[in-house]
Amino acid sequence: MDFDEVLKERHCTRKFIKKDVGFQKISSIIGAAALAPSAGNISTVRIIVVNDPKLKEKLAEAALNQQFVSEAPYVLVVCSDTEQVVRSYGKRGEMYSAQQAGAAIENMFLKATELGLDICWIGAFDEGTVKRVVHIPVDIKVEALLPIGIGEEKKIKKHVERKKIDIKHITFFNGYGLEAKSTKEWKDKKFEV
Repeated sequence: MDFDEVLKERHCTRKFIKKDVGFQKISSIIGAAALAPSAGNISTVRIIVVNDPKLKEKLAEAALNQQFVSEAPYVLVVCSDTEQVVRSYGKRGEMYSAQQAGAAIENMFLKATELGLDICWIGAFDEGTVKRVVHIPVDIKVEALLPIGIGEEKKIKKHVERKKIDIKHITFFNGYGLEAKSTKEWKDKKFEV
C-alpha cells in the first residue's frame, strides 16, 4: 500500500473480531512508534502491551465503559516518562513529551493500517484506574489506549467514509486567518484530502 493510500485508509475502529493478529505485527507497530521525532532526541514514550482478557476488561471499564476496548486482541497503553525531557527543557518539556506521544501514536496508526490491522485512539479514560490496572508509576503520564486487531468492518468489507476537507479552510499565510493573496494557483484550485 503506498503512503497516500495508507493515509486515506487510516480510521478508528470500534468493533473487533475475535482473532489474534500475532505479536510480530504488534512489534512492528511499536517499532513505528520508536521512529517518532523527539525533542533533543530524548525518547519519552513508553508502551505497555496488554493481551490478558481480565486486564483488557478493566481497561474498558476505565475507558468510561467503552466495551470494544476489551474485544481487541491487544491494547497498547501509551505513556510518557517526562523526567529527562523536563530536566533538559523545563516546563516546555511536558509539551514536547505530549507532542512526541501524538507523533508516536500517529506512526502506530499508519503502520497498523499498512499491516491491514485496525486501531482506535482512546483519550477518554480514568488515568488513575489505568495506572492501577497495569501498575504504572505515579510520575508517568498515560497518554492514550490503543485497541488493535481486525475490525469487523473488514470482515463485511465496509469502508468508512471520511468528510472531505478542503485544505484552503485550514491553511493560513503569514498569520492566523490570512488567506493567500498572490498565489493564483492556490486561490483558484480546490484541494481535498
